[in-house]
Amino acid sequence: MNPVRVLGIDPGTRSTGYGLVEAVQGRIAYIASGCIRPAAGAMAERLGEIQAGISELIAAHGANQLAIEEVFMSRNPQAALKLGQARGVAMATAVAAGLAVFEYAPRTVKKAVVGTGGATKAQVQHMVRILLNLRGGRLAADAADALAIAICHVNTASQDVGMADRNG
Repeated sequence: MNPVRVLGIDPGTRSTGYGLVEAVQGRIAYIASGCIRPAAGAMAERLGEIQAGISELIAAHGANQLAIEEVFMSRNPQAALKLGQARGVAMATAVAAGLAVFEYAPRTVKKAVVGTGGATKAQVQHMVRILLNLRGGRLAADAADALAIAICHVNTASQDVGMADRNG
């Protein structure tokens, strides 16, 4: 069975979290995580930095699938629009690189990783550390969320027949 490298993305225009995991025969291994933090400036330039960062990650780590958080309703319509732009850039970058794209609701991710859809960010960070056997060092909230999205995808997709044929 070929390994699956999943790039999880927690999109944002100020900080886009990423987390890479590899799944082989039911085991999930940590590859990398962090945040793409565009410089302050015009929205187009920030989106360009997000695109470049995701492109570099895909090339450097050989990701073959992308899992991303779905849009959720925000009290601030401007924030929701900016989030949508970052999501669009991430998804378009992945598709251009030949990756399959899968989307997951925030509650689905939390339930898959913590066991409850109402989990806190601290609970998600804690469970990501346990599930990936991460020791020491600080794990940024956005990176932990991205790793949780990747873990959710691996666990959800492994239950589906024809995982590579499913396109979110």
